[in-house]
Amino acid sequence: MSLDADLIVDRRRMRRKLTFWRVVAVIVAIAAVVALATTARRSEVLTAGGDYIARVKITGLIRNDQERVEALDKLAKSSAKAVIVHIDSPGGTTAGSEQLHDSLRRVAAAKPIVVVVDGLAASGGYIAAMSADHIVAQGTSLVGSIGVLFQYPNVSDLLKTIGVKIEEIKSSPLKAAPNGYEPTSPEARAAIEALVKDSYDWFRNMVRDRRKMDDATLQRVTDGRVFTGRQGLELKLVDEIGNEQTAVDWLSKEKGLKPDTPVKDWQLKSRFGDLTMLHLATAVALEAMGLRSLAQRLEEWGSIRAVERLNLDGMLALWHPPLSN
Repeated sequence: MSLDADLIVDRRRMRRKLTFWRVVAVIVAIAAVVALATTARRSEVLTAGGDYIARVKITGLIRNDQERVEALDKLAKSSAKAVIVHIDSPGGTTAGSEQLHDSLRRVAAAKPIVVVVDGLAASGGYIAAMSADHIVAQGTSLVGSIGVLFQYPNVSDLLKTIGVKIEEIKSSPLKAAPNGYEPTSPEARAAIEALVKDSYDWFRNMVRDRRKMDDATLQRVTDGRVFTGRQGLELKLVDEIGNEQTAVDWLSKEKGLKPDTPVKDWQLKSRFGDLTMLHLATAVALEAMGLRSLAQRLEEWGSIRAVERLNLDGMLALWHPPLSN
């Protein structure tokens, strides 16, 4: 019995030591990833000397982003001779799109900017594109969708069907209206329509001023539809059909840059802004150490964060293809 007890004690001691070293290994793995990324980032900054063109990428949904504003302000003060902005975005919130446009205009005040539409520059994405002095798009890219959207679900009929009634006390009839729990009143609808019209007028005037359009062309392009790059060229939504090399050629011809000026990526976000690499490395390390349950919890947390980042508040300058007829 004494021998069995000693064996149990030894096994427990070994398990504690094994758990300790597993935790140490995880911490070392995380530290290594952080050190490598930091070193790489410092290397990029140090080797960004000499003449170069900065490449900026705007992808996905656009919303307010102070980190992006600060990165673009640094770009405006950098030694980059010009900037090529790649856009592939359906838009986002009107406020976020305006913020991005204004930030890019500050960069444009310091150095030439060319936008390259990789696949889509619609609604808020096109607001961002108009910050440039020259817009290049592929022939099959989509541009436009000039308009503003305010959507909200209304489940009042469903609530009646299941016998649920929402009680509320509010200071005035238009407080928190529309709320989706009751039919929208004419007054609430008129208030929302006024907001949409005001933002639409702002968007429309920006298109007219930035793209130097006459009234007839403006009327054609501001009905909310999207256009291909080729159609956009005819309608003055874009200036040229092509790709990044086309943008470099334009900068060489119009702004005097050397044709062989290298193009280097300019990161708008810290590599650890959303802990993407750190999160991935930690999950892999945890699973390798046998701590699968912790790795799964970390994956679930990452998924929740990804969903949270899709939430959009306020009016939208956003395009999506219709889901049904």
